[in-house]
Amino acid sequence: MSFKGILSRRGLLAGATALGLVLSSGAAMAGTIKVAGIFTLPVEQQWISRIHIALDAAAKRGDIEYVYSENTSNTDYERVMREYAESGVNLIVGEVFGLERAARKVAKDYPETGFLMGSSFGPQEPNFSVFDNYIHEPAYLSGMVAGAASKSNKIGMVGGYAIPEVNRLMNAFMEGARETNPDVKFLVNFIDSWYDPPKAKESAFAMMDAGADVMYAERFGVSDAAKERGKYAIGNVIDTAGDYPGTILASALWHMEPTIDAAIAAVSSGGFKAEDYSKYSFMAPGGGSLALDETLVPADVVAKVKAKEAAIKSGEYTVKINDEAPVSDN
Repeated sequence: MSFKGILSRRGLLAGATALGLVLSSGAAMAGTIKVAGIFTLPVEQQWISRIHIALDAAAKRGDIEYVYSENTSNTDYERVMREYAESGVNLIVGEVFGLERAARKVAKDYPETGFLMGSSFGPQEPNFSVFDNYIHEPAYLSGMVAGAASKSNKIGMVGGYAIPEVNRLMNAFMEGARETNPDVKFLVNFIDSWYDPPKAKESAFAMMDAGADVMYAERFGVSDAAKERGKYAIGNVIDTAGDYPGTILASALWHMEPTIDAAIAAVSSGGFKAEDYSKYSFMAPGGGSLALDETLVPADVVAKVKAKEAAIKSGEYTVKINDEAPVSDN
């Protein structure tokens, strides 16, 4: 079966090891890097899609051979990790929030395999590297846009879970909004789900009923509510402006390519080790960016945002990282 055929058939991907996919443990030295992705959600999901797109791009360039499993439950994750490691892949990429202990145990058992995992904790010697979505910088910039746009001085924020990966983006957004609008107040709610658009939409409607005229759409469903009510929204991780014309003012985007490419280079050179790859999600190396609809944002606000963006990239201004759970203003 061709590599393209393998990529296109998810059922085969999920059972690649069982079907006898044999990958040489010396592939990296020979110039062909074998990479496996293990994801707990569909590859179309906004957070997961960033990783998958970056890996798929590397595969299309011919830098790696790439297989993946999606919708892998937490109870199956360790088994799938072991199957890929046993098959001889050089690098396993995924996210281990909620199953850190099991994942790190697997890595210890396969010291010749590189592991690059989304994690709230640090790297583990010798081969367990970590990354996270450190797009707090563009989140700050999108907050500047939201603060300037709010006429009611109330912004609604709907998040998935109050965990560091979400909290740091929301806190940075709030700080950015306060820069352009010191009087702004926030309504904050977490729906305790990564994917429940109806619940997120319901929460957004409640906030708009309470006076919010700009919505921070950390989860799907919020922008739908904003569009229905004729309010503005701020996107997160991916650019959905095309789906909500006239609604999305700006979005903080995450690009996993710098992270993935750095890991591939390390494997290729034989120098992969336990490291924190989070820095590759910052704006300077291209891991984060701001999408801005200049047809909806006044020119003076655009100028302020672009000046701050330049200061962030140059190191002149540092956006504070705050992983504490944000709360509504009284």
